[in-house]
Amino acid sequence: MTAARVIKSDAHASVGAFEDPLDEYLTFLSVERGLSQASVEAYGRDLRDYLAFMHKAGIDDLDAIERDNITDYIEDLRRRAYASSSTERHVAALKGFHRFCVREGIATADLAASVPLPKKADRLPQAITIEQVAALLDQPFADTPAGLRDRAILEMLYGCGLRVSELTSLGFGNLLLDDELVRVRGKGGKERLVPLLGSARRALDEYLRDGRPHLHAKGKEAAQDPDAIFVNARGGRLTRRSVCKLVEKYGRNVHIEGLHPHTLRHSFATHLLEGGADLRILQEMLGHSDISTTQIYTHVDRSHIREEYLSTHPRARLR
Repeated sequence: MTAARVIKSDAHASVGAFEDPLDEYLTFLSVERGLSQASVEAYGRDLRDYLAFMHKAGIDDLDAIERDNITDYIEDLRRRAYASSSTERHVAALKGFHRFCVREGIATADLAASVPLPKKADRLPQAITIEQVAALLDQPFADTPAGLRDRAILEMLYGCGLRVSELTSLGFGNLLLDDELVRVRGKGGKERLVPLLGSARRALDEYLRDGRPHLHAKGKEAAQDPDAIFVNARGGRLTRRSVCKLVEKYGRNVHIEGLHPHTLRHSFATHLLEGGADLRILQEMLGHSDISTTQIYTHVDRSHIREEYLSTHPRARLR
């Protein structure tokens, strides 16, 4: 039996004299770059891990950090079994931090600039099949306010291609129901309009009419956030963690293990592309700033070409 991997990262680890520069950088990310609270907190966790490593090594001055110290830290991440994508994220965070410190005169040299980002293995987005989507969305839901809410959540994750953070942050001002659109605020505060049609629109209408009023009216937390679309039994805004748990639960009901909200976003993109959607339109609906991010779905789509050829061409299997 293989032991489960454990990644240790202390969000409250001491960073010694690095505390003030870290606070300045996180304030810069929040105020000047306009990153969301969740993004700033993620940067803070990664950088605190990095600076705690340096502090434990007896280094408490940014100008005392050498390139070898940074490569030692990257190797330490690998020893702690961080995925390549997580290691890359940590390195990108520390490079940005050092660059900021030099620009602000907190440090004189940026030795992190010469440290390359670790190579990340190319991983195609995981999508479920159209048949699995049908099983997921057509399964029986409880005839309760929470059941109506859960159906609407699953329908909108797949029907609109939303990130889980985008879904949980929705307010009534985001719903342009007369135009059958959702105004989504994505990464970096960028807004986009996504169609709200078909079963996703129907499920949302039913939830807003027959589900949310009951959850919101009796909830103790309702007054704290009256604009929230998706609320819990206490009337407060649903968290990303809660949405992830309910998506996984409904996936298990139809024998889809480990289902995540982002899998439904990937499935949204993959199925649109397979159906002939234009790549530029798909880029806009997903909120990708760079078309190359969207193009990864063309690789997913190409994987079906061979299968289709083998199953339909009369001479495909002749040798």
